[in-house]
Amino acid sequence: MTQPDPTGSPTPEERPHRPADDREEVYFEGSPQLRGDAKKIFGWGLLGLLLIGGSVFLFITGMWPVALACVVLGIIAILVPIFLVRSTRYRVSNYRIDYERGIFSRRIDTLELWHVEDICFAQSLLDRIMGVGNIEIISHDDTTPKLMLRGLPNPRPLFEQLKQRVIAVKRQRGVIKMDMG
Repeated sequence: MTQPDPTGSPTPEERPHRPADDREEVYFEGSPQLRGDAKKIFGWGLLGLLLIGGSVFLFITGMWPVALACVVLGIIAILVPIFLVRSTRYRVSNYRIDYERGIFSRRIDTLELWHVEDICFAQSLLDRIMGVGNIEIISHDDTTPKLMLRGLPNPRPLFEQLKQRVIAVKRQRGVIKMDMG
């Protein structure tokens, strides 16, 4: 057993949390899963197939330029959700969340965990079947007050880690919550 400190300060075992650690540990890094947007993919795919199917009728009636345009639009409609999902990246670590998006130009927003006010976990029946889920983060950050992490694979452990890290980071920074009223 450790002897009490003569100055009265708590020993390392008595402290409520560990001292600040500058090492960054990445919990998740990558794009959302395509299966997380199954409804969008189905909708856009159906639209694309309808356009391609309609182009066959237009080609038969002799309006081949319009038919060709419908085929191109149909292929684009099928590829839109894939490009949208692949153009998004998340990097969740023990201190911050980086949210990167954009097809032609890129934008990266960073949300420090000590700004987080609340974390919500959502997983529909279809999401549970597909093994994906969403984590919504509500914060006091001016640029990112609400961040939705969509289509995360195996999301429950990440949600639990984030909850614990938000509490730990706030303690390390000395942030306290005050209810007014």
